[in-house]
Formats: sequence, structure tokens, C-alpha cells
Amino acid sequence: MAAALVAMGQASQSVDIATPRTLRRQMSWPFKSRSPNWKDFDRDLTEEWRRAEFSLHKKRVIINVSGLRFETQLETLSRFPDTLLGNPDKLSKYYDPVRMEYFFDRHRPSAEAILTYYQTGGVLKRPMEAPVDVFTDELRFFEMGEDNIVSFRYEEGYVKKQPVHKPKGDLRKKIWRITEDPKSSWIAKHFSYTSVFFILLSTCVASLETLSDYIGELSMEDSRFTNPFFILEIGVTVWFVIEIALRLTGIVNKRAYGRSCLGVLDIMSILPLFFNVIAMLAIRDAQTLHTVLRCTRMIRALRILKLSRHSRGLKLMGKTLAGSLSDIAMLLGFMAILIVLFAAGIFFAEESDPDSHFHSIPEAFWWALVTMVTLGYGDMYPQTPGGKFVGSVCAVAGILTVALPVPVIVTNFDTMYNLREDEPTEEDKED
Repeated sequence: MAAALVAMGQASQSVDIATPRTLRRQMSWPFKSRSPNWKDFDRDLTEEWRRAEFSLHKKRVIINVSGLRFETQLETLSRFPDTLLGNPDKLSKYYDPVRMEYFFDRHRPSAEAILTYYQTGGVLKRPMEAPVDVFTDELRFFEMGEDNIVSFRYEEGYVKKQPVHKPKGDLRKKIWRITEDPKSSWIAKHFSYTSVFFILLSTCVASLETLSDYIGELSMEDSRFTNPFFILEIGVTVWFVIEIALRLTGIVNKRAYGRSCLGVLDIMSILPLFFNVIAMLAIRDAQTLHTVLRCTRMIRALRILKLSRHSRGLKLMGKTLAGSLSDIAMLLGFMAILIVLFAAGIFFAEESDPDSHFHSIPEAFWWALVTMVTLGYGDMYPQTPGGKFVGSVCAVAGILTVALPVPVIVTNFDTMYNLREDEPTEEDKED
């Protein structure tokens, strides 16, 4: 019995019972300057919870968009302080003290996407039920930033139209409209049609000169300057000179015009006549003159590219090719590698045949190229079973190689075709 009492005493010393006296003894160290009070251990936490809840509600904000209520944190909106919702001074104008919320009479489906922009840190996606123009107006109202608007509209197939710098004088402005805007008046429309006519006439003249009946007439000394083709070339060049003069008169940035592709084509279109006249006056030998005229005739054939100024399809094609240069370079690189491989393969496969068409690997380059593009002129072809096998593999590899970048180029063309231009803003026009 005595042993049991001793054990209980030791247990009571090792483990203190949670009584008020024990708690005072254990927690007396904070109250050395005063006597402990039982109320310090019997606090009511309801008031602290109430204060914490009030502090939490104080950080929240309620946004009402035409009856659709959103509740979020002020910290979330402050991520983008330049926007309407992220700027407390701008946001205070829409505060309703009765309902203790911010009210906006705006498009409801767009509001959810705009709030998601704050929550995700900058991800902006248009809802399917919101039209592009309506969503754009909402972005401008909530001051989401011009960069976000331009990026969003570009994804939707809109590009920002570059501001056009028009001349200040009335006469220069009329000339600019005639040369650059065919839809501005009937004079501008007929000017465009006349330009197309002379471009086609120049191409036809350059082509007809190569016929066997007329190819040597310009080289003859007695009929060089009286040839009908030469007279037509003079008339075409005179029109091109007038066109360039009018464009230089009406255009503002002449340096940019001279550096542009169309400006270079305009200048190149008038050079062949001067080269021909100098060659006809300086060269007496008919064969030498014929060689010079053949070179200038090639430059005259490039005038057909001037039609891109009057054709939207040609402009789209040029932009597509310019945007697909990396894919075209990749295609050419693969083609070059395969041409070398198959040219070497067909040469060694056909080397044992005495009637072989492939006398060297460089001569086989032509066969590999026309086979890969499935053209096949038939001037060179394999005759041995090994050569025919190499030719079959070359044709299949060519089809696969050419087909790989085609979808990318088609996609780029479709993107360019569906792009629509936004009118420049007043700030852009001022700049």
C-alpha cells in the first residue's frame, strides 16, 4: 500500500494535472512584473475572429457587371495597375456605397474573360459568345492596354493598318490619290487600267521579238531605229517615265519609295530602252548587238512583276513567300542533300552498263532533280535493275520531301489571305 502511494506521488510530480494552479505555475514567466490572472488563460477568441474576418473582407472587392457579380481580391487586381480595375482612383468612380460594390453596365460574357486576365497573370482569351468588335470595345473600356488589343486582334486575323503619309498640297494630294488609290476617282481608276495595259503591252513586245521572223531585225544596222518593236518600246518607256514622275511628285517619303521592291521595279522598267539606244549607237557588229539586246530583253520581261501593284493575289503570294523563306530554305537544303546522294547512287549503279547515260556524278544531278520533282524529261534514265531501284526510291523520296513544307506554306497563305486591316488610330495619324 505504501509502495502504491509512493508511485502515485512520483507520477504526480512527473506529470502535472491541468489545474488552474498548475497553469499559473507553468505560465508565470510572462507575468513576473504582475501577479497572474486567470482571465489571461480564459480569453474569448470571438472578437479576434471577427477582426480577422473583417480584415479579410476588407481585402475583397465585389464587381457587378450588368447583374453578374464577381468577387475577387484587391491584390489580384493590383497586378496590373495601369488598367481600370487595377487603379483605385479610376475604379472609385464606379463604386456603389449602398450595395458596397463596383457596378459596370457592360457586356457580361466579356467581363469573365477580363477578370481571368488578372487571375492568370496576363492570359487573354475571347469568349466564344462575344463578337470580336464587342470584346475589343470592352478591352478599350477597361483600359487593358493597346499592346494587348493589337495582340488579341492579330490572333483573330486583324492587323493594324499602317498610317499613310499624305502630301499637304492640294495638287500633290490629288496626284497621290490618282497614283496610289484607284478607287478614289474615275481618273485614278483609268490611270490604273492604263498602267496595266502598258505592262502587258511591254511583255508582249518582249516576247514577240524572240520569234524567228523578227529576232534579228533590231540587230540590222539599216532598220534599228525604225523597227516597229523599237517604236513600241519607246511608247511604253515614255508611259513608265510619266508614271514614275507622277509618283515621285505625289509621294512624301521618296527614299522609302526608292528602296521598296515596287520602286526598284519602276526604275528597272525604264532602263532597258536607254541601254538599247546606247548599244545600237555604239555597237556595229550584229552578233554582239544581238547578245546585248538579249540581256536587256530579260530585264524587260521583269516588268510583268509590276502587276503586283494592281493585284491583291500577287501581293499575297509575295508576302507568303517572304514569310516562308525559312521553310523554303529547309526544303532546298533537303533537296540538295538528296540530289547528291541519289546522283552518286545512280552513277555507281549504272557504271557497269556500257550504254549508261550517267558518265559522272555532276551529270546525274540533273536526273536526280527532275526525278525528285516527278518531272522526268526522259533524256536520262536508268537501264539496270539496280539503277531502276535507285530511281524508284529517288522518286518516292522526292514526293515526300516536296510535300512536307507545302502545308506550312499553304497555312501562311491562308493566314495572309484572312488578315484584315484595322484603321490607324488618331495617335498613329499624328505620328
